[in-house]
Amino acid sequence: MEETLGNQPTPANQEKTQQAADDLRVAAGDKAQQLKQNAIQKAQQLRELAGTKATDIKDTAKVKAQQIKHVAGDQVQSSKDKAKEFHTEAEIYIRKNPTKSVLTALGAGFLIGLIIRK
Repeated sequence: MEETLGNQPTPANQEKTQQAADDLRVAAGDKAQQLKQNAIQKAQQLRELAGTKATDIKDTAKVKAQQIKHVAGDQVQSSKDKAKEFHTEAEIYIRKNPTKSVLTALGAGFLIGLIIRK
């Protein structure tokens, strides 16, 4: 009979085992809560960082867009000025050489007509 009593846990051992299991369960719950809070904090930090980066990128894109708009406006104005200058020079040339200009225009029109026909 003593052998069977040695294999069976005593109430004191059962209580210690139960207490250890309860302590372990509480510790695991506490650790899980800590991990959850850390994850929430990290997610918030990442969200804030992403917002900051998005704002920085947006601001940089605005500045670049304004620069491109300014450069494009300058290029358009320069092209308009060159076109006006060319138009003025062409008009002066035509006034000085009317016959040559008319014959050149007729020749160009004839060539374009031949190309279009084919």
